[in-house]
Amino acid sequence: MKILVFSDTHGDVTKMERAIRSHSDAEAIIHCGDGEMDVEYAKRNFPDRAFLNVKGNCDWGSSLDPTIEITLEGKKIFVTHGHLYNAKMGLQNLIYAGKEKNADIVLYGHTHISMNEYIDGMYVMNPGSCHGYGATYGIIDISDKGILTNIASAK
Repeated sequence: MKILVFSDTHGDVTKMERAIRSHSDAEAIIHCGDGEMDVEYAKRNFPDRAFLNVKGNCDWGSSLDPTIEITLEGKKIFVTHGHLYNAKMGLQNLIYAGKEKNADIVLYGHTHISMNEYIDGMYVMNPGSCHGYGATYGIIDISDKGILTNIASAK
């Protein structure tokens, strides 16, 4: 299963949609916050894709949950924006939260800086900001052989 991961689109739905179009085999799209309206717009243009998203610190008035836990292809994924875990100050709180939830994958945003590492038995990814110059997004492939994570440039 291929999953695309976005965060911090801040109204730049064009780059996100271009990335979705370039990965026609992606079955799910996860947005890590600060782009609730962008996700709503993209849902209308890609009704065949599953979208999951959380509330970011700039999603004012949102009724979305600040965190979600999902299982895809047998892998537990913990998704948050990152501000509630002080992601700009370090990853320790996110790592602890992921461990508490027995996550295989931890996804977050907020910092606008892409990051993709394997830490304490978990894949930890910040897809960066899919907005403006240097926009990035994440790609996760889950198969019977394991998990593969990458960061891609949004053009």
